Amino acid sequence: MSTAGSASSATRSSKWVILVLASCGIAVSLMQTLVVPLLPDFPRLLHTTAANAGWLVTAPLVAGAVCAPVTGRLGDMYGKRRMLLLSLATMAVGSAIGAVSDDFTAVLVGRVLQGAAVGVVPLGISIMRDELPEEQVGSGVALMSATLGIGGAVGLPVTGVVAQELDWHWLFAGAMVFALVEIALILKVVPSPRCAPAASSTSSARSACRWP
Repeated sequence: MSTAGSASSATRSSKWVILVLASCGIAVSLMQTLVVPLLPDFPRLLHTTAANAGWLVTAPLVAGAVCAPVTGRLGDMYGKRRMLLLSLATMAVGSAIGAVSDDFTAVLVGRVLQGAAVGVVPLGISIMRDELPEEQVGSGVALMSATLGIGGAVGLPVTGVVAQELDWHWLFAGAMVFALVEIALILKVVPSPRCAPAASSTSSARSACRWP
């Protein structure tokens, strides 16, 4: 009876891990399309040129392409959960900058920090492979991989409505709140990494164990 109860509890815990990590993937993918509905208005809102305003979409993509592999490597060295939290914190800081700024350069910096968080997706996939039962890894990884498309599809209409009905700063404020909620969920639901005895002799494995 206790064995069955333990298995049921583990299954529920695994489902929560999948849902929380997938929601993190949606959060960072939303950042890619966050400002698209406002592109025609940004030259006026930020007192800049249309060409410069285009960088508010391009810069996060470049930052994500550069930071994703670096974040993955740092996750192997110092702990995937730790780097996941750091990536979400970076997104929160970038969103906070955008939420309080009317200067183009400051908003661009915020967008770069938002884009740098895209490493959350590969980190989430890696955590799933480490933490989930074997029979749930396939579905969990598939859902995590799909979050990039889901976030983009949901993001455009949602951000469009917010931009139309509220001040554009609320897009960044909402993204900041989203990132902080995800950090709290990660701390509560996603377990700290466990060290495999055979791997504990390597410096990277020791670092990962010290820094969950």
